Amino acid sequence: MDHAEADVILVHHEFLPLLAGIRDQLKKAVQVILIRDGAPELAADDTAFVGEYEALLAEASADYEFPDFDENTRATTFFTTGTTGVPKGCYYSHRQLVLHTMAIAGWFGTAPAQGRIHREDVYMPITPMFHVHAWGVPYAATLLGLKQVYPGRYDAALMLRLIRAEGVTFSHCVPTLLQMLLSHPESANTDLSKLKMVIGGSALSQGLCRMALERGIDVFTGYGMSETAPIQAVMHLSSAEVAGDIDSQAALRVRTGQPFMLCDVRIVDNEMNTQLHDGQAQGEVVFRSPWLTQGYLKEPENSRSLWRGGYLHSGDIGSIDAAGWLQIRDRLKDVIKTGGEWVSSLALEDLISKLSGVAEVAVIGVPDATWGERPLALVVPRAGTTLESQAIRQHLMDLADARDIPTYAVPDKVLIVEALAKTSVGKLDKKTLRSTYTE
Repeated sequence: MDHAEADVILVHHEFLPLLAGIRDQLKKAVQVILIRDGAPELAADDTAFVGEYEALLAEASADYEFPDFDENTRATTFFTTGTTGVPKGCYYSHRQLVLHTMAIAGWFGTAPAQGRIHREDVYMPITPMFHVHAWGVPYAATLLGLKQVYPGRYDAALMLRLIRAEGVTFSHCVPTLLQMLLSHPESANTDLSKLKMVIGGSALSQGLCRMALERGIDVFTGYGMSETAPIQAVMHLSSAEVAGDIDSQAALRVRTGQPFMLCDVRIVDNEMNTQLHDGQAQGEVVFRSPWLTQGYLKEPENSRSLWRGGYLHSGDIGSIDAAGWLQIRDRLKDVIKTGGEWVSSLALEDLISKLSGVAEVAVIGVPDATWGERPLALVVPRAGTTLESQAIRQHLMDLADARDIPTYAVPDKVLIVEALAKTSVGKLDKKTLRSTYTE
């Protein structure tokens, strides 16, 4: 709040204790508008609030003359989730948000075989609104006049009931929330066959993708960052590809996708040289498009680093094939360097996810006196399932024997755990996992 220099705060009643604990520490006075959201009347100091949102709305005039302003005026500021460092402020102009919104409508609205948004869709985000504008889709849903359903707190039973009652047909979330929906007891009584769902924020494994496809969900990946507003690539299948069996579709749908409308997506080396588009050569993924953040709020040095060489740097390692399809291989900070060789944590996670009984998996690098780093696999079993660490490791050793993965990529240890640390948006928090399991 201090960094963004907030003047007015709209606060949901569930966050009042949090606000009370920090309000005296804020550097400037703020006006607070309370959101009760159906809660009973709250006994609160009248001087603490300007008023309650719905009451203020009811008292206000239905007419308002919007003043004109420059389209480059800043519209939003929000902060990254900080999975690889301290959260940083990203900001966007009205012009950027309008262009991003129109691109969503144009690109998703012209999908050839699956994942298409149209005006009869019913939209329910399962991504927090603070996470890159809920990926920008609420703006597109409003532009297109879609019915919109907002669940509030992300409770799996509530979301499944809303899908049934409201006829939800389009949504998006991170993989862990999709896993939560599919594994909830009420999921078996919910028809999910009309649901189109974009998965992003972290890699969609083939195992989870197959689970969703078996329930009839039109699931596919999207790619972007807090710094890119966010969409930069989407995995829409062609008419021929969507006719394949579940296994072949799962292998395709987990790919990162095709660069989005008006997006220049490249892979480069440290000197900004573009790498071959052969599906094998790898480099850092960099972007240019009309809606990228111009920098980090009040952080000129980090902003220059973000935009070095005239492209926005993702911090992701990827490859692009001859047809132009992008595949993210790993985060630069999540790649495991063992004995001078690079191991993709995402590739290992995908392989482990295919095993029966695996609900979630994270692979991290931990210090090793001999090799510098070694991969460590952390596996959460599905409810009612027993997993053996050695069986998982043996599965990877068999893949190494078949030369599907290098021998040095096989983790020395596989730990069966009850849960994995997550960020506020449900992504795997590998920074915390590395801190927790370093010893």
